[in-house]
Amino acid sequence: MTPVELSRTVLRAVRRAVDDGELRVEVPERVLVSVPGPGGCGDYATNIALQLARPAGQPPLQVAEILRARLAGSDGVRDVVVTGPGFLNISLSDTAPTALVAEILRRGPRYGFVDGPTGQLVQLHCSHEVRAVVVMDAVGRLLRSQGAYVRTSCEAQPRAEWETVLGVHVDAHGRPGAPAPLDVGVRPVPAPADPLPLGRDAARWALLHPAAHDRPRITDDHLVQRESNPLFRVRYAHARTRALLRNAADLGFAPEPGPAVVEEGDRERTSASQRSDRSHQSHQSHRSYGSRQSYGSRQSYGPHQSPHHQSPHLLTSLADHPRVLAQAAAHRTPDRLARHLVTVADAVMPLLPTVLPRGAQKPSAAHRARLALAEAAGTVLAGGLSLLGIDAPDHL
Repeated sequence: MTPVELSRTVLRAVRRAVDDGELRVEVPERVLVSVPGPGGCGDYATNIALQLARPAGQPPLQVAEILRARLAGSDGVRDVVVTGPGFLNISLSDTAPTALVAEILRRGPRYGFVDGPTGQLVQLHCSHEVRAVVVMDAVGRLLRSQGAYVRTSCEAQPRAEWETVLGVHVDAHGRPGAPAPLDVGVRPVPAPADPLPLGRDAARWALLHPAAHDRPRITDDHLVQRESNPLFRVRYAHARTRALLRNAADLGFAPEPGPAVVEEGDRERTSASQRSDRSHQSHQSHRSYGSRQSYGSRQSYGPHQSPHHQSPHLLTSLADHPRVLAQAAAHRTPDRLARHLVTVADAVMPLLPTVLPRGAQKPSAAHRARLALAEAAGTVLAGGLSLLGIDAPDHL
């Protein structure tokens, strides 16, 4: 079950409670589900009970219990727990990860996009400043992914290099002609230096990764191929997933969504990779992450843990992608998407050394499932980078 499907399931539970007379409220158009916060549990959580409590004239906990009873028997839902003042924490059935991966592979880079236009019309307007124009361009892409019609304008005609080098597009310049209620000003902290020497990808990342109220860094750090560079981590993780698909094809097997179990041999291989990495660290303080081993083995799991322990975090990050896109579009914050892509990249790296069989080992269902999970992560990374106007190369 994907987050969109779960949202619809929660919405149906609300509608049934209203039809049965237990809740006297107007059924909302949509329900937001997200990763459980501190004190939460399960795969997803929603605060819909708190939202409906006041119009229903009932305590939030009572509303939560009404909805919990209806959600508990839904297809794909294993358990529902009420925590705090009335949060619904939902655990999905064991088939949920497989369905999520299958959904991502089916939708491709458009995973997280809404189906069809919503009719929303947004007029974006910005000052004649390079960061403002780039942020407006990214916000427009995000809004269009969520079904909005977007028209952009700038106070003056953008410099030709902003269009040719940075890939921005502005519909008009001068004062926007749309009615005032449609005007949305894009006013980030200006760039302290000209980002054009960085090139399109690094320049856009430098301008979009920081929050709008933060001062961006326009330095060559965005070009280095080291783990300290978030853009490199994201693009490297994507390139690794594509390389695995090519290597798997050479070995005669393809991705197939399923339980991505990590076997004992994979645990030993990961531990050996970690030991080699720690030894390498003792002789080199600044590493370039161009090799297969160095970045992939430097993740936050201990010597007795396997990449399987990190899969829930990866699955949660992938499942959260539609919500991140919706929030980034609604709040005009492409930096949310940029940070989310870093989270996905860091979460997928521990999985990658276990995807391909080694030696005389034959590809198993687990290998095909891990390959599908890796491909899903690469798909999300490529789609997210595209919305930021950044290339996702297959070779890096």
